[in-house]
Amino acid sequence: MGGQHATPGVRYSELRSRYSSTKDMLHTLFVCISGVADQLQTNFASDLRSILKTVFKIVASQAEPSEDDLCAAEAPHLADCPLCSSPTEAAGDRGWDCGFHGCVFPAGTHCRPEWVPDSACSQCSACRSPFTLLRRRHHCRSCGKIFCARCSPHTAALPHYGQPKPVRVCTHCYTTHLSPAPRSW
Repeated sequence: MGGQHATPGVRYSELRSRYSSTKDMLHTLFVCISGVADQLQTNFASDLRSILKTVFKIVASQAEPSEDDLCAAEAPHLADCPLCSSPTEAAGDRGWDCGFHGCVFPAGTHCRPEWVPDSACSQCSACRSPFTLLRRRHHCRSCGKIFCARCSPHTAALPHYGQPKPVRVCTHCYTTHLSPAPRSW
């Protein structure tokens, strides 16, 4: 990669060449910003995710589908589980880097499931309690659905989604789809 003194045009071309498609680039940007926004835990972060998701959908709908964008594998699935209804996509067989804070996703990483928009969910996906000023929305990083804090108290690393650090997951995903992390006593 070029040095810090490279012109913006050269830097842009170098970054652009890392991605196979606009969809790949925008998805990577969305994943990286979602991680930062999650850490901020503000209403602005939610708005930012919503805007980025809208931009991603617009650009993705104009792009022609390629074989790299097709699913190569699926996450564990239960036939009668309403939380398992969304398929996951594989990110391809190369590693990729979003360019922010060493956010590098290894080869074989799967794309995260599509997040349910905050505006589309007025109650917890598990206990059906309505969201209020005190009962906040939390996205499960494993399934993308929205839960209250009581129904998403767990954290787990999701290396198959390029998330090596523990992130919030719902009780269902934690107990059903994620193998327990080894404990170091």
